[in-house]
Amino acid sequence: MEEKKLDINSIIGFVLIFGILAYMLWQNQPTPEELEAQEKAKQEQVEAEQKDKVQEQTLDVATTDYATGSGADSLQQVQLRNKLGAFAYSAINSSNKETVVESDLLELTFSNKGGYLSEVRLKQFVDYDSIPIYLVKDDNASFNINFGTTDSRILNTKDLPFIPSVTKNGDVTVVSMKLKVSESKFLEYRYELKEGDYMLDFTIRSQGLSDVINNSQEINLDWKLKGFRHAKSISYENRYTDIHYEYGGGKDDYTGARDADKDIKDVTWIGFKQHFFSSVLLTDKAFKTAHIKAENLVKDETIDTVYTKTFAAKMPLELQGGELSESMNWYYGPSDFKVLNAYGRNLDELVPFGWGIFGWINRYVFMPLFGFLGGFMPYGIAIVVMTILVKILLSFVQYKQFLSQAKMKILKPELDAIREKHKNNKMKAQQETMALQTKAGASPMAGCLPALIQLPVFYALFQFFPSAFDLRQKSFLWADDLSSYDTIANIPFNIPFYGNHVSLFPILASIAIFFYMRLTTGQNMSAQPQQEGMPDMAKMMKYMMYFSPIMMLFFFNNYASGLSLYYFISNLISIGIILVIKNYILDEDKIHADIQEKKKKPKKQNRFQKKMAEMMEQAEKQKQAQQKRK
Repeated sequence: MEEKKLDINSIIGFVLIFGILAYMLWQNQPTPEELEAQEKAKQEQVEAEQKDKVQEQTLDVATTDYATGSGADSLQQVQLRNKLGAFAYSAINSSNKETVVESDLLELTFSNKGGYLSEVRLKQFVDYDSIPIYLVKDDNASFNINFGTTDSRILNTKDLPFIPSVTKNGDVTVVSMKLKVSESKFLEYRYELKEGDYMLDFTIRSQGLSDVINNSQEINLDWKLKGFRHAKSISYENRYTDIHYEYGGGKDDYTGARDADKDIKDVTWIGFKQHFFSSVLLTDKAFKTAHIKAENLVKDETIDTVYTKTFAAKMPLELQGGELSESMNWYYGPSDFKVLNAYGRNLDELVPFGWGIFGWINRYVFMPLFGFLGGFMPYGIAIVVMTILVKILLSFVQYKQFLSQAKMKILKPELDAIREKHKNNKMKAQQETMALQTKAGASPMAGCLPALIQLPVFYALFQFFPSAFDLRQKSFLWADDLSSYDTIANIPFNIPFYGNHVSLFPILASIAIFFYMRLTTGQNMSAQPQQEGMPDMAKMMKYMMYFSPIMMLFFFNNYASGLSLYYFISNLISIGIILVIKNYILDEDKIHADIQEKKKKPKKQNRFQKKMAEMMEQAEKQKQAQQKRK
């Protein structure tokens, strides 16, 4: 092989490239004037950062320095006025301390910087790990009014020092937080806390600030909160964590578990709902517009374990005669239907009982019934008793459904004969099939309608149990919390869609569903007349008999054990009812004799049946005419 050598052309090329690069660097180097400008810009940036730092420190130490007489009076006063303008007075007379008040239900901490609630503890509740429930803590929330001043400043109240005062009048504690220009000119947040009440009266008002607040600039109220995790399964809790709101004179809506970013109009309250606990801002005078935003913070349950979602709401405020005057309320408390409904402000909509007939059933049937039963028996037993009562009330529906299936089973040989006789004329086969079913008083629809009647009840209960606050931290058998999953074993790894634990109630419910479907699927298949494509249908129904329990097992492993308990008991009772109906109530010989009697009598068709028969006859005539033309 010939050895490659570096020739003279390559050397010349490298030298030229190096020379060009050196020339470009020399040409682009900064001039002395540019170097001086860059150095000056850096110095200005450092001075600006130091100035901001000094001003922030000044806000924090102003009160101490003025109270002790330390420091130069002129320096800090100039810095405060440069930073806050007219509100420097408030900084001088404020402190960095927090203001704490409490009632029998709430312990509230107010930050003197910003004047808003920096901690909210619900005294009667703890989370899944026996830690006190905090809705606000560790800077997870902020409340701010952004406004311009007549001396061309843009201020945020969350950064400004308020002067607190606390007064008590009987069972009412009043906390006044004032951002002062002077003793007679101020912006005030006024909170009224009552014993035995989760609702706080809240007023925003200004006095003497018409020459301070710039009325030509927009004034915005911003409220933000990151929801803490309170339940054993953060992903399950997050499924019921969202923003609810009332708008348009009494309408209500919610964002759902997904992320949201939307504008709404005529808003009277906004609630940041965290499954079993809620933070709500209500107003007497509707906000003309509001912008709300929700973002899911749980991407991986094994990693994201502190917060569920982040919420934000922004509403413009209006001046009245140059002053602010807003009458509002705060609600910090449980998402308990009974508590929320007592306020009469449509707050019960925070409980997701479902829409339409489903919500109606939950509100006026299951909630009163469950409340009554839970008043004198353990809640686990109350679920069992309520399930039994519901199944007994619906047993006539199951009886009708099973009776229809029995009739279709008895007619099956005749229906098969009709299909065989007219196997080359499907229209004729369908006409005779309908005629026979009408005379015998049997119809596939008669079996479907009872099943449809049960669907609203089924879905209503699916919505009811995850939303029932009374189930929270109530134990039953091996389940220590009926509002969360029951654990009989932990798995050292995570199974997709299943989790890292084994829940027993979903296993029992899946077994019960399997045997229930085995009974009903067998009955349905024996009642179906033989026709083309039927083997495939039989296979599909057989697969469903196995697939549905497996789906139940995976889907409900992280759901509330109270819901799985309901499905387990419900399917057990359904199996019992079917066995009783089949073995002790229905007499197939008697049904067969009754069908034969009905076949002898002329059956009067209703308008729908007449119309269907006419349409089928017309279709048959058209088909015969086409065949003759051929």
